[in-house]
Amino acid sequence: MPFEPRLLELLLSYEGMEMVPDKIPFQELEQLRYAKSLLEKPSLAARLTDAIGAPIEKGFGLLPEKWAGRVERAVRISLEQALNVAVKSLGNHSGPARNRLHKYAVAATGAGGGVFGLAGLLVELPVSTAIMLRSIADIARTEGEDIRLVETQLSCLEVFALSGPSSRDDGAETGYFAVRSAMATAVSDAARYLAKKGVVNKGAPALVRLVSTISSRFGVVVSEKAVAMAVPAIGAAGGALVNTLFIKHFQDMARGHFIVRRLERRYGLDRVRESYEKLSI
Repeated sequence: MPFEPRLLELLLSYEGMEMVPDKIPFQELEQLRYAKSLLEKPSLAARLTDAIGAPIEKGFGLLPEKWAGRVERAVRISLEQALNVAVKSLGNHSGPARNRLHKYAVAATGAGGGVFGLAGLLVELPVSTAIMLRSIADIARTEGEDIRLVETQLSCLEVFALSGPSSRDDGAETGYFAVRSAMATAVSDAARYLAKKGVVNKGAPALVRLVSTISSRFGVVVSEKAVAMAVPAIGAAGGALVNTLFIKHFQDMARGHFIVRRLERRYGLDRVRESYEKLSI
């Protein structure tokens, strides 16, 4: 029996279209479970406490007066420079993610910072942040992201706000999707600005809001790092260890984040979020 003309037209219109599957297969649900285990794992403070053998929370008394303002300025400068790097020079490299190379580089900056304590942190933080951003971009690329796109570049920068649960959070929602939702407007506004202008103007309101939004969470993690660096006689070896844990923390956040984004491109944000929230870890 011949096709009705309208039915044939509909069939042809669907030819070549990628259909969204009805459900996420078991194998990719396990990838999502792995991503959740990375994104919801203990905070950097917990890792540092295990590493240096002293509770980070009790170490804030070791920091000098006005340390908070100094760290805040260092965080803002680091993120402004990272934004510039993200837009201008991340590129689209090939090959596997170079996690170990980036760890060695950040460990080296930490070794130098460890000698000088908090003063060293303020000098090395912009350098280590830029190195970590390149590591994050490497991970994004291996999960199918195009690093040349502004939206991807900002998503790499967004990883610095995915600090994981911390006892020093101010009571706001801290789950992965809650943080992304809270940042959505700032990221979207910055993406529109950069798509239109093509250059980073640090004074542009959209970029100021983005940096401020990310720094409010990244600053918590940097403060925890500052406490570890302020431990008396931590030295070069201790500084290298702290920075190794620092970059490993954000490499884990990046891997989880870009696994989720890869699955969202295939199955849609709502379906992935619903599955994420149901999964146990």
